[in-house]
Amino acid sequence: MPTAYRTVIGLETHVQLRTRSKMFCGCAADYANARPNTHVCPVCLGMPGVLPVINREAVDHTIRTGLALNCEIPEYAKFDRKNYAYPDLMKWYQISQYDLPLCINGHFDVEVDGATTRVGITRVHLEEDTARLTHVTAADGAPASLIDVNRSGAPLMEIVSEPDIQTPAEAMAYGEKLRALLRWIGVSTANMEDGALRIDANISVWPEGEPIGDVKVEVKNMNSFRSLGRALAFEIERQTDRRERGQPIEQETRGWDESAGVTRSQRTKEYAHDYRYFPEPDLPPLHVTRHRVDTLSAALPRMPDQVAADLIDQGAPADDVSELVQDRPLTDYTLAVLQAGAPANQAVTWIVHELRRALNAHAATRRASGSGDSSALPPSPSQGEGWGEGRPSARHPTPASSTIPIPPAEIAALLALRSQGAVSSTMAGEVLDEMFATGTSAKTIVEARGPQISGQDELLAIARQVIQENPQAVQDYRDGKGRAIQFLMGQVMRITRGKANPGAVSDLIRTELDTPQ
Repeated sequence: MPTAYRTVIGLETHVQLRTRSKMFCGCAADYANARPNTHVCPVCLGMPGVLPVINREAVDHTIRTGLALNCEIPEYAKFDRKNYAYPDLMKWYQISQYDLPLCINGHFDVEVDGATTRVGITRVHLEEDTARLTHVTAADGAPASLIDVNRSGAPLMEIVSEPDIQTPAEAMAYGEKLRALLRWIGVSTANMEDGALRIDANISVWPEGEPIGDVKVEVKNMNSFRSLGRALAFEIERQTDRRERGQPIEQETRGWDESAGVTRSQRTKEYAHDYRYFPEPDLPPLHVTRHRVDTLSAALPRMPDQVAADLIDQGAPADDVSELVQDRPLTDYTLAVLQAGAPANQAVTWIVHELRRALNAHAATRRASGSGDSSALPPSPSQGEGWGEGRPSARHPTPASSTIPIPPAEIAALLALRSQGAVSSTMAGEVLDEMFATGTSAKTIVEARGPQISGQDELLAIARQVIQENPQAVQDYRDGKGRAIQFLMGQVMRITRGKANPGAVSDLIRTELDTPQ
């Protein structure tokens, strides 16, 4: 009987924090587009005799993250020296946290295929990032490495999970949901393509029924969630094959080769004692008061899961809600639309699909025209042009109003016109595009265009005209080709300039075609 195996996965997520300065010096942390080695000083260059100073904002961001992950925040924490020699480590040691981190004993729920897995969070600690190495080929053909110290000393938070993950799908869901949470609470951009979010996986495969040992393989160099899933799937297959052959699993660090679709051995994996941790002598221990924790907790927004549950209770489709809460500004905007009177079941779906379509189209138009500043936007609500009286003031905008130049109340008004039958779904999309382009209110645009045509006599006359002018489509329908209806409806919409009620048109055409001649 073949042996059954279980997979044990734990994830280490490194997150660059959004702060003005680096972790232990005053250099600007926003170095993404800077020339190499320009955001540097004696501290982040690791010069002898310099002293680090703790970045309070980075500490607060870490505590916020721990609170969002249901962690305990101990009263005391400290920084430690993690000693190892590598060219990207300027001091040949890293200031990190070992036995007294800022956050411990949390949990994070992940949903895959309708099942929820609770993943324990071992710790969330704070450290400094390393410099960046770029491996190149020199002019003489020899391999060379270039070093950029701009990243050295950037505040880096590490979130360590318990080994509660069992499948690549769960690991990918954990990473995606964690990225959304970090963006939601505003501590990081969490962009993997910029290196602001980096995930290492510890994975081991064990025969079912046997106790789990401490041998594990660390997998690095996964720059997307798809890569994470592929690397774990490969590693499960590789380790299972070695188990089947009776070969030992080596404790090592392996790198993911995206093009080849395999992991490759890089080095023997270190244990904690190999780093020779000891308390950082140049930094005092941290005393985290209960008042500080309570203040940070009170400032946190409601978590995505809580907002999602409320929207689903109000009738919004779960799939659309799940997509919406990946984006906090859009979620905040949606909540403002609901506050303006729109029903959740209509607003969420329409915003996720139609408003986001219009936003993307509007952004593309601005890029094509070379407009990157606010002057390219339609008039803001505070200018009072087009939006009408009594609209929300831009002095107190919702969090998303700086990026969505239409007041939430206007979207609620457009959805109300759609519900009343004044505009069709197609017309509503066209009205929305015109609102973006001109800054005119939905009511004004609809009045100028004329309302949706729903009168049966008027629509019936147009439907009969279309049927008479398109005998081939009529024959196609009667031959069982259902798409012919869509063609005929399109002709009615063309004649009415999109103002015909689609549902009424469809019923009338079918009735006419199904009536015996």
